[in-house]
Amino acid sequence: MPSRNRVKIYSPDSYYHIYNRGVNKRKIFLDDDDCRVFLNLLKRYLDTAPIKDKKGREYEWLHEQLQLLAYCLMPNHFHLLVYQKSPDAITRLMKGVSTSYTIYFNKKNKRVGPLFQDIFKASQISSDEYLQHISRYLHLNPIDYKNWPFSSLDYYLRRKHAGWIDPAPILGMFDRGEYDKFVADYEAHKRVLDDIKEELANASEL
Repeated sequence: MPSRNRVKIYSPDSYYHIYNRGVNKRKIFLDDDDCRVFLNLLKRYLDTAPIKDKKGREYEWLHEQLQLLAYCLMPNHFHLLVYQKSPDAITRLMKGVSTSYTIYFNKKNKRVGPLFQDIFKASQISSDEYLQHISRYLHLNPIDYKNWPFSSLDYYLRRKHAGWIDPAPILGMFDRGEYDKFVADYEAHKRVLDDIKEELANASEL
């Protein structure tokens, strides 16, 4: 039976949460340089103007077909939040980025074979409320999320700008400064739940 979110056909003019992890849950980002290479691959496809290789040839350009709203890279997996305008933009982006990154990673680490567990997963987002929740969930993935250098949170909290990532669709749902509180409120809620779970676990051992 196919995996639940192994979507093959994606709807145009729709939001999607895309995610994948390393084969056998292995790490796919071993150091900061790996993360930078992956982000530069996203930029290659999504910047405001086409980017050329060393021979002057333009890489495939998807800026007008897909928006990257948020991202988070973790040692053994990644999350992307996108808005797709054309029905094949997600497939083209992920095929290009995953193939190029695997070639880079395997060459650097003298390995062969697939790097990612399977084809990426994509979950369609059907409401503004869920869109907000996914952006928060994504940004809270790292334990020290405020200082994690490989998520898009800085573009939200400090209003950084780059042509290849666009937080405006989500920030537009909040008054200025409210997104910061939205993220922090859930962090506090999650911490209380974690404390309760730990207390219950300790009590069961008595």
